[in-house]
Amino acid sequence: MKKKLITLTLIVALSATTTAFAAPIPRESVPLNATEAQVQITENLISDILDEVQVDNLGYTLAAGYANTRIRKAVIANQTDGNGYGVLSPIAQNAIRVMRDMQLRPDAYTQAEEELKILLADLIADVQNGKDYMEAVKDAYEIIYQSVDASFNYDEQFSLDTCYRDISTVGMEKFTATRKLLMNAK
Repeated sequence: MKKKLITLTLIVALSATTTAFAAPIPRESVPLNATEAQVQITENLISDILDEVQVDNLGYTLAAGYANTRIRKAVIANQTDGNGYGVLSPIAQNAIRVMRDMQLRPDAYTQAEEELKILLADLIADVQNGKDYMEAVKDAYEIIYQSVDASFNYDEQFSLDTCYRDISTVGMEKFTATRKLLMNAK
């Protein structure tokens, strides 16, 4: 009896000292049209998967598959507050993709952030002074594209069907870092 009590006490003590880590969805990875409520629902469904991505136990493909399955089951079971798979899955996919990319290429993100602090300094200041975040993101994307191709016109290119757009390639780390900087400036 005494041995069982000691064992139970040790189990409870060890359980109390172990804290569960639930990785949040990086807000800079969230699709621009997603609401905070949708992000929270997705985060509640996949935070343990994000934990595994962060500690390098899961790669993108496996993590994305697990997340999609879990989201699909939650939607079918009406556990997503009326939000569908087509809304929640992109939130999960972006989060996993960004977390995995940040893990594999941390220097690229650090470098992008440092470069963008300079390139977007005026825009960051405008956001600090109350400029609309969504408008600032659009302006920042145009500045980034113009840093690669000076003749780039955002409105002109994005008014075209995707198959006719002529847009220079820019790494996703620049857009992710941009959104992070502008969110921090709010």
